[in-house]
Amino acid sequence: MSDTIATPSGHGRKLGLAGLTAKAFIHSPLSPLLFFAMLGMGILGLLSTPRQEDPQISVPMIDVFVQYPGASTEQVGSLAVEPLERLLSEIPGVDHVYSASEREQGIITVQFDVGEQMGPSLVKVHDKLQANRQVLPPGALTPVVRPKGIDDVPAVTLTLWSDEIDDAALRALGAKLLQSLSQIPDVGQGFVVGGRHEQIRVEVEPQRLAGFGVTLDHIANTIRTANAERRTGDAESNEQHLTVYTGAFLQSASDVERLMLGTYKDAPVYVRDVAKVSLEPEEYSKQVNYFTGPSYPGVAKADGMPAVTIALAKKEGSNGVTVADAILEKVEHLKGQLIPDNVHIEVTRDYGQTANDKVNELIFKLFVATGAVTLLVLLALGVKPAIVVTLVIPVVLLMTVFLAWILGYTIDRVSLFALIFSIGILVDDAIVVIENIYRRWLMKGETDTDTAVAAVAEVGNPTIIATLTVVAALLPMGFVSGLMGPYMEPIPALGSVAMVFSLFAAFAFTPWLAMRIKPSLSALKKAEAREHKTAETLERFFRGLLLPLIERKPLGYGFLLALIGAFFLSCGLFYAKAVAFKMMPYDNKPEFSVVLNMPEGTALGKTANTARLLAEKVREIPEVVAIQTYAGTAKPFDFNGMVRHYYLRQKPWQGEVQVQLTDKHARERSSHTIALQARELLTPLAREAGARITVVEMPPGPPVLQSVVAEIYGPDAATRRQVATDMTRLFEQVDSLADVDNYMQEPFEMLRFEVDTDKAVRLGISVDTVIRNLDMALGGFKVGDVKRGSLLEPTFITIEVPLAIRANLTRLADLPIPAGNGYTVPLTELGAFVKTPQDPIVYHKDLRPLEYVVGDAVGKLGAPLYPMMEVEDLLADYETPDGVTLSGTLFSGAPPDNGQSGFEWGGEWTVTYETFRDMGLAFGVALVLIYMLVVAEFGNLVTPGVIMAPIPLTLLGIVPGHWLLGADFTATSMIGFIALAGIIVRNSILLVDFSIEEVARGQSVTEAVINACKARTRPILITALALVAGSSVILTDPIFQGMAISLLFGVLVSTLLTLVVIPLGCVSAGKYLTRSKIA
Repeated sequence: MSDTIATPSGHGRKLGLAGLTAKAFIHSPLSPLLFFAMLGMGILGLLSTPRQEDPQISVPMIDVFVQYPGASTEQVGSLAVEPLERLLSEIPGVDHVYSASEREQGIITVQFDVGEQMGPSLVKVHDKLQANRQVLPPGALTPVVRPKGIDDVPAVTLTLWSDEIDDAALRALGAKLLQSLSQIPDVGQGFVVGGRHEQIRVEVEPQRLAGFGVTLDHIANTIRTANAERRTGDAESNEQHLTVYTGAFLQSASDVERLMLGTYKDAPVYVRDVAKVSLEPEEYSKQVNYFTGPSYPGVAKADGMPAVTIALAKKEGSNGVTVADAILEKVEHLKGQLIPDNVHIEVTRDYGQTANDKVNELIFKLFVATGAVTLLVLLALGVKPAIVVTLVIPVVLLMTVFLAWILGYTIDRVSLFALIFSIGILVDDAIVVIENIYRRWLMKGETDTDTAVAAVAEVGNPTIIATLTVVAALLPMGFVSGLMGPYMEPIPALGSVAMVFSLFAAFAFTPWLAMRIKPSLSALKKAEAREHKTAETLERFFRGLLLPLIERKPLGYGFLLALIGAFFLSCGLFYAKAVAFKMMPYDNKPEFSVVLNMPEGTALGKTANTARLLAEKVREIPEVVAIQTYAGTAKPFDFNGMVRHYYLRQKPWQGEVQVQLTDKHARERSSHTIALQARELLTPLAREAGARITVVEMPPGPPVLQSVVAEIYGPDAATRRQVATDMTRLFEQVDSLADVDNYMQEPFEMLRFEVDTDKAVRLGISVDTVIRNLDMALGGFKVGDVKRGSLLEPTFITIEVPLAIRANLTRLADLPIPAGNGYTVPLTELGAFVKTPQDPIVYHKDLRPLEYVVGDAVGKLGAPLYPMMEVEDLLADYETPDGVTLSGTLFSGAPPDNGQSGFEWGGEWTVTYETFRDMGLAFGVALVLIYMLVVAEFGNLVTPGVIMAPIPLTLLGIVPGHWLLGADFTATSMIGFIALAGIIVRNSILLVDFSIEEVARGQSVTEAVINACKARTRPILITALALVAGSSVILTDPIFQGMAISLLFGVLVSTLLTLVVIPLGCVSAGKYLTRSKIA
């Protein structure tokens, strides 16, 4: 076989890359080996690639905690936090530096750029702090660095509850269970939330201390010095070497109470004489409770039972599904052994299960899409072509999965959507090749090898260019910045890989399979008869449609104006808000939570009671399986909680209600609808309790502080706080905003013991001595621990005054304070307790002070842009205290300086704007790349313009499609729009290339385009319908519904219009059509 072929027009043509590939593989023994080897590699990739629900995104967030005992908020900020902020912002790769300063402590959060790795980022932070320790003021403690990344998010949480044992026993059990589960391979960080620690409590009464002349210092020193044991040397005796230990650790409460403090009136005084010593749980500083809901499947019911939650993460790079399965399997094994029968254990989070369910669901949809495409090809081309195409699909898909494994991707919802989305496109190459092989066999009346190779070569170049245009459309999307970039990266990456490999499979495997599953001559003749009838029908149709538009200019111009008008009407749906812009719609998740903020200074008990009231109300929702309430502590954080720093919510007035729902297949309503109902039920209750609540759902895309955020800047703290207060009121006036709040701490009181320093000095008492003794009296002061065998958490010895006395601080008047002369002085003679206001928290972002006002966008237009515009309208009549009329910056970042009041819109809007901006740029780059590819193929600048003309026509289907289905135009909708640019150009190239061939044979341009439509309509419609079939299976997915609508409606409308617009464009550019071929 030569390297040239005869075309139907009689001209010789080189085989080209496509023909040479077909020639090499069509009878090669390597073909079946390579085919099955690739299938095997794909299956290996499918089994080996880790599974999870969402792509792994590396966003290092490192918290730096600074303790500055005794310092005010202003001192903490100016002396400790701000110098460290400045240093940490110098680190390369840092995106933002946030900080919060309050009395005695501050936190700095260093957020690195997306894609930076945690290890090197952590080293940079440590190096910077170690090299600049001198910037901290005297008295400030060494900063504590705690990294937080996606792999620290617990994948499995287990809640223990019982109606027979208390929370302290549950915590001890939880610690043992955590230790046992951590032995499982690939289990990462773990921790226990809730429950009280056991402790040896030494409760002293000031009057009894004074009566015996004993001070808290005396008791603490006695316990501390008695609780000691260590190696003190070695000895040898009778040729034996002996190690000598001296002392003995305290083992129990009785050991502590038997300690002798001294003598009083010649009688020994023991700890038991001045204090009550007992082994019991610590006082409540946090509470976790468990409630069963209406849909709870178990027999036992819980009504706010004490509980603890065990949280377990997976190690980086491990398979979340297998890790979660191993954890739950071991829990079942430990029931009746480590876990007693009177303790219930509930799975309150299982990302492995949700990931596996999602992956299995999408794999099923992948099979459905493949089946639909196969059926389509069967109906359009017949049984044997359908078999060929069906055999090509799995090898392409599985090889893509293998390459995904090699490239470090996971099997997740986005990568599987990339494959589903690709099915409709990747079969296009095989369909075009097999359809042309059969067409050429029909023309020749013989199913020979040379004709098959010639058929492949004939469509080779346009198929290569058409495939490269799709790749050119997809690839620029891989460079979207921010969190959305790596989240959606598998779509352009794997889509492009699938397209390129499908091209190879079409040229190598399709001819090979076609020769082995080739039709008989009788079948060809029957097909030829059907083909002839179809061709005649199509010719009559296109002559009747195109000739009037070509020959009658007014009609042609009228058609053009109608298209332009339809385009602007479609885009007008955005302006009319009939189609809303939104980053991502909410997914249908098995959980949501309610964040509770009581007034600052509220006691733990009241917070826990309010959380219980909220939980009882939520139990009225029929889809609720279970509820956990957290007061004074945070639930195990998720990715959203990690970004929002919910894990730092440890104040007595902070709480959370975690709600588990039935499986999405077992309920009719989405989790978002249920969350909206919960907000309606709980808002009145919260308002009555003086609390603020925020209903928090797992965001479908990158997590942010809140969907609508106003970052308030200004010349001074008072102005910023006033503007933030006014902005909060404006937010509350907007109906499409819910859960309105700000981050300003409401004023509340604290107690300060003001020492009379002159009197204290005269009595030989230092301020530090007073502080130390009050610390022991009020704070549950730890003086050591007892060694109680193999417990996994220490049992501390604490000294404190009983709660009943601390509740009335006047009863501390008799607390003896040691004086320099060996006597004691009552506390009341050294000063008095005075109520003073607590300092407000000071927030910084990128070294600039600011305040945050937040709200959640709700309603029909549940996107942040629309309530933001309403707030902007309200701001027209508002003037700040420094005389500024406010208007938020949407695109330019924060106001340039703090010289006057200003604010920046943040939250979801920032992600939305950056994503659509970058996708718009990607679309522009894609258009340029496509244009250059087509210019390179056709040799002039006009023909590519004709080929790309139908791209805007996709909006005629996309926008009305979103309106018809009531869907928002999301980031995934934009991805579908961009991908369609390459797909539509692909169809255009097939039409134009055939038209050029016809012109080269001597046909007029008009006849050439009619013949092109007649010959290419069927493969174009088949590939369009294949894309529709592939897209339709993801139409029900909340996240990727936008992409499905764009592909489905866009390809249907634009394909039909392409069959009209491209012929008209070819006629208008007729001379270039001919000249491009000559060139």
